[in-house]
Amino acid sequence: MTRIEENRWGIIYVPKIGAHNSQKRWLQIKEYLEFRKVEYDHVQSDKVDSVERLTKMLIQNGYKTIVIVGGDESLNYAINGIMTSPAELKDQIRLGIIPNGIGNDFANFWGFSQEKYKQAIHAIIQGNTKKIDVGYCTYTEQQEKRKIYFLMAVNIGLSANIIQLSDLCRKIGGVKSPAYILGILSLLKERALYNMRLSLNSEDINQKIMTMCIGNSRGYGLTPSAVPYNSFLDVTIVNKTKIGQLIQGLHMLIQGKFMNFEQMYAYRTKEIEISQAEFAAICVDGRKISPSFPMTVSLEPNTLNVIIPS
Repeated sequence: MTRIEENRWGIIYVPKIGAHNSQKRWLQIKEYLEFRKVEYDHVQSDKVDSVERLTKMLIQNGYKTIVIVGGDESLNYAINGIMTSPAELKDQIRLGIIPNGIGNDFANFWGFSQEKYKQAIHAIIQGNTKKIDVGYCTYTEQQEKRKIYFLMAVNIGLSANIIQLSDLCRKIGGVKSPAYILGILSLLKERALYNMRLSLNSEDINQKIMTMCIGNSRGYGLTPSAVPYNSFLDVTIVNKTKIGQLIQGLHMLIQGKFMNFEQMYAYRTKEIEISQAEFAAICVDGRKISPSFPMTVSLEPNTLNVIIPS
Protein backbone atom coordinates (compact mmCIF):
# COMPACT_ATOMS: atom_id res chain seq x y z
CA MET A 1 0.00 0.00 0.00
CA THR A 2 1.30 3.44 -0.97
CA ARG A 3 1.99 5.59 2.09
CA ILE A 4 0.76 9.16 2.28
CA GLU A 5 3.24 12.04 2.42
CA GLU A 6 3.85 13.23 5.97
CA ASN A 7 2.42 16.74 5.47
CA ARG A 8 -0.68 15.75 3.48
CA TRP A 9 -3.99 16.42 5.22
CA GLY A 10 -6.88 13.98 5.35
CA ILE A 11 -10.05 16.11 5.45
CA ILE A 12 -13.54 14.89 6.36
CA TYR A 13 -16.24 17.33 5.28
CA VAL A 14 -19.54 17.01 7.17
CA PRO A 15 -22.26 19.25 5.66
CA LYS A 16 -24.15 21.42 8.11
CA ILE A 17 -27.59 20.08 9.03
CA GLY A 18 -30.32 22.03 7.26
CA ALA A 19 -27.93 23.93 4.96
CA HIS A 20 -29.58 24.75 1.63
CA ASN A 21 -26.33 24.74 -0.32
CA SER A 22 -23.81 22.66 1.57
CA GLN A 23 -21.41 22.48 -1.39
CA LYS A 24 -21.04 26.26 -1.47
CA ARG A 25 -19.37 26.10 1.94
CA TRP A 26 -16.98 23.36 0.81
CA LEU A 27 -16.08 25.24 -2.40
CA GLN A 28 -15.11 28.30 -0.33
CA ILE A 29 -12.87 26.18 1.88
CA LYS A 30 -11.44 24.30 -1.11
CA GLU A 31 -10.60 27.56 -2.89
CA TYR A 32 -8.66 28.85 0.11
CA LEU A 33 -6.85 25.54 0.64
CA GLU A 34 -5.65 25.67 -2.96
CA PHE A 35 -4.70 29.33 -2.60
CA ARG A 36 -2.53 28.38 0.39
CA LYS A 37 -1.12 25.42 -1.62
CA VAL A 38 -2.21 22.87 0.97
CA GLU A 39 -1.74 19.25 -0.03
CA TYR A 40 -4.81 17.29 1.00
CA ASP A 41 -7.35 14.62 0.14
CA HIS A 42 -10.95 14.85 1.26
CA VAL A 43 -14.00 12.70 1.75
CA GLN A 44 -17.55 13.86 2.45
CA SER A 45 -19.66 12.28 5.17
CA ASP A 46 -23.37 12.93 4.67
CA LYS A 47 -24.14 10.84 7.78
CA VAL A 48 -22.36 12.05 10.91
CA ASP A 49 -22.07 8.56 12.39
CA SER A 50 -19.83 7.49 9.49
CA VAL A 51 -17.13 9.99 10.59
CA GLU A 52 -15.63 7.46 13.01
CA ARG A 53 -15.18 4.87 10.25
CA LEU A 54 -13.76 7.45 7.83
CA THR A 55 -11.33 8.73 10.47
CA LYS A 56 -10.00 5.22 11.04
CA MET A 57 -9.71 4.72 7.29
CA LEU A 58 -7.60 7.87 6.88
CA ILE A 59 -5.35 6.92 9.80
CA GLN A 60 -4.83 3.40 8.46
CA ASN A 61 -3.85 4.88 5.11
CA GLY A 62 -1.09 6.97 6.65
CA TYR A 63 -2.58 10.44 7.15
CA LYS A 64 -1.07 12.16 10.18
CA THR A 65 -3.15 15.36 10.08
CA ILE A 66 -6.88 14.66 10.29
CA VAL A 67 -9.05 17.73 9.70
CA ILE A 68 -12.75 17.71 10.57
CA VAL A 69 -14.94 20.27 8.81
CA GLY A 70 -17.95 19.88 11.05
CA GLY A 71 -19.50 20.50 14.45
CA ASP A 72 -19.25 19.02 17.93
CA GLU A 73 -20.98 15.75 17.11
CA SER A 74 -18.69 15.19 14.12
CA LEU A 75 -15.67 15.81 16.35
CA ASN A 76 -16.95 13.26 18.84
CA TYR A 77 -17.12 10.54 16.20
CA ALA A 78 -13.67 11.59 14.94
CA ILE A 79 -11.98 11.32 18.33
CA ASN A 80 -13.58 7.93 18.85
CA GLY A 81 -12.00 6.90 15.56
CA ILE A 82 -8.62 8.23 16.71
CA MET A 83 -8.71 6.83 20.25
CA THR A 84 -9.67 3.33 19.09
CA SER A 85 -6.89 3.20 16.48
CA PRO A 86 -3.67 1.27 17.24
CA ALA A 87 -1.50 3.13 19.77
CA GLU A 88 1.47 3.42 17.40
CA LEU A 89 -0.76 5.26 14.89
CA LYS A 90 -2.88 7.24 17.37
CA ASP A 91 0.12 8.94 18.99
CA GLN A 92 1.20 10.45 15.64
CA ILE A 93 -2.18 11.99 14.80
CA ARG A 94 -2.87 15.72 14.90
CA LEU A 95 -6.53 16.78 14.92
CA GLY A 96 -7.46 19.97 13.08
CA ILE A 97 -10.86 21.70 13.29
CA ILE A 98 -12.69 23.87 10.78
CA PRO A 99 -16.06 24.67 12.43
CA ASN A 100 -19.08 23.82 10.27
CA GLY A 101 -21.86 22.64 12.54
CA ILE A 102 -24.92 23.89 14.37
CA GLY A 103 -22.94 23.46 17.59
CA ASN A 104 -19.24 24.42 17.61
CA ASP A 105 -18.64 24.67 21.34
CA PHE A 106 -15.28 22.89 21.34
CA ALA A 107 -13.96 24.93 18.41
CA ASN A 108 -15.16 28.14 20.08
CA PHE A 109 -13.24 27.17 23.22
CA TRP A 110 -10.01 27.56 21.25
CA GLY A 111 -11.09 30.79 19.57
CA PHE A 112 -12.17 29.32 16.24
CA SER A 113 -15.41 30.55 14.69
CA GLN A 114 -17.54 29.26 11.84
CA GLU A 115 -17.35 32.57 9.99
CA LYS A 116 -13.52 32.69 10.04
CA TYR A 117 -12.66 29.43 8.31
CA LYS A 118 -9.49 31.00 6.89
CA GLN A 119 -8.24 31.55 10.45
CA ALA A 120 -8.76 27.85 11.20
CA ILE A 121 -6.92 26.79 8.03
CA HIS A 122 -4.05 29.15 8.85
CA ALA A 123 -3.77 27.62 12.33
CA ILE A 124 -3.58 24.11 10.88
CA ILE A 125 -0.87 25.23 8.45
CA GLN A 126 1.07 26.72 11.38
CA GLY A 127 0.70 23.36 13.13
CA ASN A 128 0.81 24.53 16.75
CA THR A 129 -0.39 21.51 18.76
CA LYS A 130 -1.43 20.96 22.36
CA LYS A 131 -1.80 17.65 24.17
CA ILE A 132 -5.25 17.51 25.72
CA ASP A 133 -7.24 15.21 27.97
CA VAL A 134 -9.98 13.02 26.52
CA GLY A 135 -12.90 11.92 28.66
CA TYR A 136 -14.56 8.54 28.36
CA CYS A 137 -17.55 6.58 29.62
CA THR A 138 -17.56 2.84 30.21
CA TYR A 139 -20.88 1.05 30.51
CA THR A 140 -22.96 -1.86 29.25
CA GLU A 141 -25.56 -1.43 26.53
CA GLN A 142 -27.67 -4.35 25.33
CA GLN A 143 -25.38 -6.71 27.25
CA GLU A 144 -22.33 -5.41 25.37
CA LYS A 145 -19.48 -3.57 27.09
CA ARG A 146 -18.91 -0.16 25.54
CA LYS A 147 -16.42 2.68 25.85
CA ILE A 148 -17.20 6.03 24.28
CA TYR A 149 -14.82 9.00 24.31
CA PHE A 150 -15.76 12.67 24.57
CA LEU A 151 -14.11 16.08 24.27
CA MET A 152 -16.71 18.23 25.98
CA ALA A 153 -19.27 16.73 28.32
CA VAL A 154 -21.67 14.08 29.48
CA ASN A 155 -25.11 15.60 30.14
CA ILE A 156 -27.78 13.83 32.17
CA GLY A 157 -31.39 14.90 32.76
CA LEU A 158 -32.81 18.25 31.66
CA SER A 159 -29.71 19.40 29.76
CA ALA A 160 -29.62 16.11 27.80
CA ASN A 161 -33.33 16.49 26.98
CA ILE A 162 -32.73 20.00 25.65
CA ILE A 163 -29.79 18.81 23.52
CA GLN A 164 -31.89 15.99 22.03
CA LEU A 165 -34.78 18.36 21.37
CA SER A 166 -32.40 20.83 19.70
CA ASP A 167 -30.99 18.14 17.41
CA LEU A 168 -34.46 16.95 16.42
CA CYS A 169 -35.70 20.46 15.63
CA ARG A 170 -32.56 21.33 13.66
CA LYS A 171 -33.28 18.40 11.37
CA ILE A 172 -36.90 19.47 10.94
CA GLY A 173 -37.20 23.23 11.11
CA GLY A 174 -34.38 24.81 13.08
CA VAL A 175 -34.07 25.96 16.68
CA LYS A 176 -36.28 28.97 15.95
CA SER A 177 -39.21 26.75 14.98
CA PRO A 178 -42.43 26.86 17.07
CA ALA A 179 -41.97 23.16 17.92
CA TYR A 180 -38.60 23.88 19.51
CA ILE A 181 -39.85 26.84 21.53
CA LEU A 182 -42.91 24.92 22.75
CA GLY A 183 -40.69 21.93 23.60
CA ILE A 184 -38.32 24.04 25.68
CA LEU A 185 -41.21 25.67 27.53
CA SER A 186 -42.70 22.23 28.23
CA LEU A 187 -39.38 20.93 29.62
CA LEU A 188 -38.91 23.99 31.81
CA LYS A 189 -42.48 23.76 33.14
CA GLU A 190 -42.11 20.06 33.91
CA ARG A 191 -38.69 20.36 35.62
CA ALA A 192 -38.52 16.59 36.06
CA LEU A 193 -36.35 15.18 38.84
CA TYR A 194 -34.45 11.90 38.47
CA ASN A 195 -33.37 9.51 41.19
CA MET A 196 -29.58 9.37 40.91
CA ARG A 197 -26.85 7.61 42.85
CA LEU A 198 -23.25 8.48 42.19
CA SER A 199 -19.82 8.44 43.80
CA LEU A 200 -16.98 10.92 43.36
CA ASN A 201 -14.04 11.97 45.54
CA SER A 202 -15.04 9.34 48.14
CA GLU A 203 -18.45 11.04 48.48
CA ASP A 204 -21.71 9.17 47.85
CA ILE A 205 -24.62 11.20 46.50
CA ASN A 206 -28.12 9.73 46.51
CA GLN A 207 -30.81 12.28 45.68
CA LYS A 208 -33.25 13.63 43.12
CA ILE A 209 -31.39 15.63 40.49
CA MET A 210 -32.81 17.75 37.69
CA THR A 211 -29.66 17.96 35.59
CA MET A 212 -25.99 17.06 35.79
CA CYS A 213 -23.06 17.87 33.54
CA ILE A 214 -19.66 16.15 33.64
CA GLY A 215 -17.32 18.38 31.64
CA ASN A 216 -13.88 17.89 30.14
CA SER A 217 -14.40 21.28 28.52
CA ARG A 218 -17.05 23.99 28.85
CA GLY A 219 -19.91 21.52 28.40
CA TYR A 220 -22.14 23.99 26.53
CA GLY A 221 -21.58 26.47 29.36
CA LEU A 222 -22.67 24.11 32.15
CA THR A 223 -19.06 23.51 33.26
CA PRO A 224 -17.59 26.93 32.40
CA SER A 225 -14.39 26.44 34.42
CA ALA A 226 -13.46 23.11 32.84
CA VAL A 227 -10.38 22.96 30.61
CA PRO A 228 -9.25 19.86 28.67
CA TYR A 229 -5.66 19.98 29.89
CA ASN A 230 -5.68 19.88 33.71
CA SER A 231 -6.38 16.12 34.12
CA PHE A 232 -9.68 16.78 35.91
CA LEU A 233 -13.37 16.59 35.11
CA ASP A 234 -15.71 19.34 36.33
CA VAL A 235 -19.14 18.27 37.58
CA THR A 236 -22.17 20.52 38.08
CA ILE A 237 -25.43 19.35 39.62
CA VAL A 238 -28.75 21.19 39.82
CA ASN A 239 -31.44 19.86 42.14
CA LYS A 240 -35.05 20.98 42.31
CA THR A 241 -35.60 24.63 41.42
CA LYS A 242 -38.58 26.93 41.19
CA ILE A 243 -39.42 28.19 37.71
CA GLY A 244 -38.15 31.68 38.56
CA GLN A 245 -34.83 30.26 39.78
CA LEU A 246 -34.52 28.15 36.64
CA ILE A 247 -35.07 31.15 34.38
CA GLN A 248 -32.43 33.00 36.41
CA GLY A 249 -30.06 30.05 35.94
CA LEU A 250 -30.65 30.00 32.18
CA HIS A 251 -29.93 33.74 32.04
CA MET A 252 -26.65 33.19 33.92
CA LEU A 253 -25.82 30.33 31.55
CA ILE A 254 -26.28 32.57 28.52
CA GLN A 255 -24.21 35.31 30.19
CA GLY A 256 -21.40 32.85 31.00
CA LYS A 257 -21.96 33.24 34.75
CA PHE A 258 -23.45 29.84 35.56
CA MET A 259 -20.99 29.27 38.42
CA ASN A 260 -22.82 32.06 40.30
CA PHE A 261 -26.14 30.18 40.20
CA GLU A 262 -27.05 29.46 43.83
CA GLN A 263 -28.93 26.23 43.03
CA MET A 264 -25.88 24.67 41.37
CA TYR A 265 -23.34 22.45 43.17
CA ALA A 266 -19.88 22.07 41.66
CA TYR A 267 -17.21 19.39 42.02
CA ARG A 268 -13.84 18.60 40.45
CA THR A 269 -12.81 14.96 40.14
CA LYS A 270 -10.80 12.47 38.12
CA GLU A 271 -13.57 9.86 38.04
CA ILE A 272 -17.25 9.52 38.78
CA GLU A 273 -19.30 6.33 39.03
CA ILE A 274 -23.03 6.55 38.37
CA SER A 275 -24.95 3.58 39.71
CA GLN A 276 -28.43 4.96 39.02
CA ALA A 277 -30.01 7.66 36.85
CA GLU A 278 -33.60 6.49 36.69
CA PHE A 279 -35.36 7.39 33.39
CA ALA A 280 -32.91 10.27 32.74
CA ALA A 281 -31.78 11.06 29.20
CA ILE A 282 -28.00 10.86 28.71
CA CYS A 283 -25.93 12.55 25.99
CA VAL A 284 -22.19 12.29 25.36
CA ASP A 285 -21.05 15.33 23.33
CA GLY A 286 -24.64 15.47 22.09
CA ARG A 287 -24.82 11.76 21.21
CA LYS A 288 -27.64 9.90 22.94
CA ILE A 289 -26.69 6.71 24.78
CA SER A 290 -28.83 4.22 26.71
CA PRO A 291 -26.51 2.57 29.22
CA SER A 292 -27.16 -0.07 31.81
CA PHE A 293 -25.68 0.97 35.13
CA PRO A 294 -23.17 1.28 36.67
CA MET A 295 -21.50 3.74 34.30
CA THR A 296 -18.02 5.12 34.97
CA VAL A 297 -16.87 8.48 33.62
CA SER A 298 -13.14 9.21 33.68
CA LEU A 299 -10.42 10.58 31.40
CA GLU A 300 -7.14 9.82 29.70
CA PRO A 301 -4.85 12.80 30.38
CA ASN A 302 -2.50 14.33 27.80
CA THR A 303 -3.46 11.90 25.10
CA LEU A 304 -4.73 13.77 22.01
CA ASN A 305 -2.81 16.21 19.80
CA VAL A 306 -5.11 19.09 18.86
CA ILE A 307 -4.03 21.91 16.54
CA ILE A 308 -4.80 25.29 18.14
CA PRO A 309 -4.10 28.92 17.23
CA SER A 310 -0.51 29.96 17.88
